[in-house]
Amino acid sequence: MTEKAQHLLVGIDLGTSQSAIVTSAGVRKVVDSYVGWPVDAVARKILKKEVLFGQDAVENRTMLEVHRPLERGLLKEGSDKDQQAIRELLSHLLDLAGVPEVRKSGGKVRAVVGVPAEALRVNKQHVRKAMHGLVDGLIIVSEPFAVAYGLDALLHAMVVDVGAGTTDFCVMKGRYPTEEDQRTLINAGDWVDDQLFTLLGERHPGMSVSIHTVRDWKEKHSFIGKAPGKVTVSIPIEGKPSEIDITDEIKQACESLGPPVAEAMLDLIASGESEYQEKVRQNIILAGGCSRIPGFGQYLEKAMDPFGGGKVRVVKDPVYAGANGGLALAEDAPKSDWEKLPD
Repeated sequence: MTEKAQHLLVGIDLGTSQSAIVTSAGVRKVVDSYVGWPVDAVARKILKKEVLFGQDAVENRTMLEVHRPLERGLLKEGSDKDQQAIRELLSHLLDLAGVPEVRKSGGKVRAVVGVPAEALRVNKQHVRKAMHGLVDGLIIVSEPFAVAYGLDALLHAMVVDVGAGTTDFCVMKGRYPTEEDQRTLINAGDWVDDQLFTLLGERHPGMSVSIHTVRDWKEKHSFIGKAPGKVTVSIPIEGKPSEIDITDEIKQACESLGPPVAEAMLDLIASGESEYQEKVRQNIILAGGCSRIPGFGQYLEKAMDPFGGGKVRVVKDPVYAGANGGLALAEDAPKSDWEKLPD
């Protein structure tokens, strides 16, 4: 058995909205990036758990202190609970993948963790600290780079990763990207949710819905361009259930994402060497949760028309694209790339 075969290799996409893990043993798991602790003894008695994750935490949020540890693509700072939340989330993902059992049996685990580009630049140390004692080797990379690596789009390509907290852009030049090769916007999924929530509140005074409900509507009915059909939902207005048409609000909120993303994409392309710009425009990869918005890829393609045109392809599996890329990198990485972590 080779040395590499004796290790379990892991790819993790640590996202603002969802976090995913894949392993060399074929495990694939995803969880919404929420962590919650019971607020008191009554809540603990009802829930019978010390900590809840994902939709379980969201659905029981009235009984919990809920944390979403990545906000606008950054690991939150200034709170011990937020630091604990990121470690709990990573530990939960590794538990789902069977990592503790591998280590208990004497196996070694190496993990590549993809994080939003801004988190990689600003507080990479928090991820490193959270992973201490959970794995034996670690590489931390930006999410758009992980996506590019998994798709073998390593030269003259750009990944536009539109997640919940941030939109990250990364131009691939046949090497690890530098800061100059990347951009980050706060215009992303959460920003669209806020736009939609505000529009609904302005047009339907007395509306009583949570941001979680608004987010669900966006994820089910989002579109850019021509509406696929009328979007009707039930909203309590002054306590009375009311059926209302939110098609225009969905359209306006989603389409507000287009201009800032297109502008940043074009600006980053233009900042590169002129002889490669055409190749990059023809190899744009749209990833992240918001890549599933119908019409988004076509919008970005049209934005490139005045500059000679371009081609946008949408990743087939946005939930696992980053984690798959992390696993691919783990399989290829030499010993010198791995950082050893203490137990």
